[in-house]
Amino acid sequence: MTTAIRGLAAAALLAGSSTLALAQDVTLKMHQFLPAQAKVPTDILDVWADKIEAESDGRIKIDRYPSMQLGGRPPELADQVVDGIADIIWTVTGYTPGRFPRSEAFEMPFIMTNGEDTSRAYWQYVENNMLDQDFAELKMLGVWVHGPGLIHSKSPITSVADLNGVKLRAPTRVTNKMFTDMGATTVGMPVPAVPEALSKGVIDATVIPWEVTTALKVSELVENHTTWPDNALYTTTFIFAMNKDKYEALPDDLKAVIDANSGEEFSAFAGKTMQAADQQGLDFAMERGNNIIDLSEEQIAEWKEAAAPIEAWWVEEMDKAGIDGQALLDEAKALIEENSK
Repeated sequence: MTTAIRGLAAAALLAGSSTLALAQDVTLKMHQFLPAQAKVPTDILDVWADKIEAESDGRIKIDRYPSMQLGGRPPELADQVVDGIADIIWTVTGYTPGRFPRSEAFEMPFIMTNGEDTSRAYWQYVENNMLDQDFAELKMLGVWVHGPGLIHSKSPITSVADLNGVKLRAPTRVTNKMFTDMGATTVGMPVPAVPEALSKGVIDATVIPWEVTTALKVSELVENHTTWPDNALYTTTFIFAMNKDKYEALPDDLKAVIDANSGEEFSAFAGKTMQAADQQGLDFAMERGNNIIDLSEEQIAEWKEAAAPIEAWWVEEMDKAGIDGQALLDEAKALIEENSK
């Protein structure tokens, strides 16, 4: 082979290598705490991941790791995505109390309307207040809330007084404070720990939406479910986020795929989908003959009165941290109202 031919061959090989490098697949590790068959993974996270893979023409591959398969505990997910242990995570903001304080405005009692509209409002609120603050270390893909929360208990609960002495699992700092003030003995734990805690008597009750009760077999462990028709005693905020460096390392066309499937519309979709999944959990409990306690307007008024002081407590907590809590709370309420028209 002549020197000239060798030179052409080397140039062709180099060009081919560059083309392969540009077209090379990007593999992203998506980590979360629920079983793969739970509704959020199947109906939201997998739907998102499948779209990313399809719209990137297969150049992005997303490996899915449910049930903390990459190791650690649910409260560590936020650190895992910052540190690069995972590339994408979905988690409860309240699993790391105090880390994302501004998100708590959306966890106030009786503040949400429905999953879709409240989640849309939450994304708008995040854009206004949190991207450069609480979420500065993250590339945010979506934020949302679940449908109206309720109490699942071994003994019937209708009045606030029925909470006295009840060992109750609550998901966040706000809900722990609210139920403690109402007389319950609150026990904080990530949701995957609920079934064992109920079966062993560590807790007598839990607050979670209907959506996750089937995956956790909650309706098989308790017989009573207290609901607030047309009201939401509480909700929980979630974040779906990506490692910033991993995102920035993507070529612009792949960043565009991620961006087109993230943000306000995806957040609204996630909230709507999560609430829609509540029906399956309710239907299962009814099929078992469990006791569904739909509180009356009079009974709901008692709960609203008991829960009302939480807002003032939260505003004071924010003020101590140098955050204008009242302004944030007013904005959250205004955004929810505007998006719920």
